[in-house]
Amino acid sequence: MNVGEPGKGEIRVKHHAVGLNFIDVYFRTGLYPMPLPGGLGMEAAGEVTAVGEGVTQFKPGDRVAYASRPPGAYAQERVISADYVVKLPDSVGYEDAASIMLQGLTAQYLLRRTYRVKAELAKAHGCDYPIVYTRDNFTQRVREITNGAGVPVVYDSIGKDTYVASLDCLAPLGLFVSFGNSSGPLPPIDSSEFAGRGSLFFTRPTLFSYIAKRSDLDTMAAELFDVVSSGKVKTNVRQRYALSDAAKAHEDLEARKTTGSTIFLP
Repeated sequence: MNVGEPGKGEIRVKHHAVGLNFIDVYFRTGLYPMPLPGGLGMEAAGEVTAVGEGVTQFKPGDRVAYASRPPGAYAQERVISADYVVKLPDSVGYEDAASIMLQGLTAQYLLRRTYRVKAELAKAHGCDYPIVYTRDNFTQRVREITNGAGVPVVYDSIGKDTYVASLDCLAPLGLFVSFGNSSGPLPPIDSSEFAGRGSLFFTRPTLFSYIAKRSDLDTMAAELFDVVSSGKVKTNVRQRYALSDAAKAHEDLEARKTTGSTIFLP
């Protein structure tokens, strides 16, 4: 298949590794609508093979990575807007980059911008209290751990199955951050649920809103690459599939057979 030449403001990228994320499942199932025909995949890393008119920040041969709409990363090569692509430092490999762009930038904006998690709090309580929500009453455990006070923020990527219980974990004026729906979408939002629990706050952020400004994308990516290069954050690619095995990869992801990050090798 001929990928074609990049147009104004676009670049062509030969993928060396492509990331798999649960958002790919949302697009495939129609939970998130997308124009058809279209591809899947939101993140990849590779090499620039051509640049279009007006693109000055990239040149053929540059190592790059991205997490961006529209979907279409499940490909050996694609044309994409240069606006959401960043240069990849030599200290970060293609496979690692494809495993961290969407997930890593998501963690960055959730912990640094949606709610600024205090380092002291994270250090004191980071992984001291592991709770398996499908086995334990996690609301009760959170109340026990906090001596009944609740927590200032809950990050919930599960959705339907944990929504109400997550709200019950919050202290008054706490923030509920919904950033995924792996068990299904949330029920219709009833504002009295937030008022009755102590004037809670609700947000449904997306990475693409937080990286809409080029300056924000550059700052966030630089911080992500820095913590990975320094070893402060470890990458964890646990599964590798061929692009032709995308259906199997989705089946394994939905069946919770995967851990860590999963990538495709074109």
